[in-house]
Amino acid sequence: MTRRLRALLKKGDTLFVPGCYNAMSARVLDHVGFPAIYMSGYGTSLSLLGMPDAGLATMTEMLLNARYIANAVSVPVIADADTGYGNAINVMRCVREYIGTGVAGIHIEDQVAPKRCGHVAGREVIPLDEAVGKFRAADTARQEIDSDFVIIARSDARGAHGGSLGEAIDRVNAYLEAGADMAFVEGPTSIEEVGRVCREVRGPIFYNMTGISPRMSLEQMQALGIAITITAGTAMRATLQAVYDIAVKLRDEGPTAEAAFIDAFKKHPLGDLHTFAGFDGIRALEEKFLPAGQLGKYDGSLGHRPGDPSGR
Repeated sequence: MTRRLRALLKKGDTLFVPGCYNAMSARVLDHVGFPAIYMSGYGTSLSLLGMPDAGLATMTEMLLNARYIANAVSVPVIADADTGYGNAINVMRCVREYIGTGVAGIHIEDQVAPKRCGHVAGREVIPLDEAVGKFRAADTARQEIDSDFVIIARSDARGAHGGSLGEAIDRVNAYLEAGADMAFVEGPTSIEEVGRVCREVRGPIFYNMTGISPRMSLEQMQALGIAITITAGTAMRATLQAVYDIAVKLRDEGPTAEAAFIDAFKKHPLGDLHTFAGFDGIRALEEKFLPAGQLGKYDGSLGHRPGDPSGR
């Protein structure tokens, strides 16, 4: 998958990569046809822990989610790796472990730990020399295992306490010189600021189109020269809205609201839920690999069968 991601980047077009928060949401994005998928750290923390993106998710928890997502889809995954979970030595282990999950690339940021969402106030950044050492270490670790693994260097200096856009640009340029592949200036607040980033950064640009940052069309981003743009929280927000809406109906109308919801869901492109989940594929594998006598369990049993449109 690392080579596939690099091949996508070589095409020269702005690569639009929507964000997921777990394997199910990743599979939906894959099903729709996106060429790559982003694993949101905010989405991981909120969906897995029910907690904000404030440095509360551990590397173990982030790796677990990354592995589930990468194994569930057929396209490259770019994952949030927070601060690398320690100093330069910790970053080396972080890179090795993320490579082991099967994701194609990660971004590491220069925030002081515990970090927080890049669009929330209260951030600080570590000294430049310490951050440069972390990206040198990240490059060394990936060269040992997979030189095609993509390292994206994120700086939060634009919106950090005492920071500025100029500092963020200087920082990501230093990180590129240290071995990072792409530069990610978090939190520019206008198209003019994004344009300055694209002009002054000496490497490919990774752009997070969310929060305090401006929304642009793919054509605008292509003209600016942005290599990758992500919408990190879209799937998470869509799920929050959908679950909230049906929960209110269930509360106000009772269990009959569920029946009406299911009837409407059956008409949705993913309304055949068991097929989307993969039960038809399980049946095919059973027929291929299990002794014929074990397939008798389907005779006379009730429930979904391949081609069954019930979706229940």
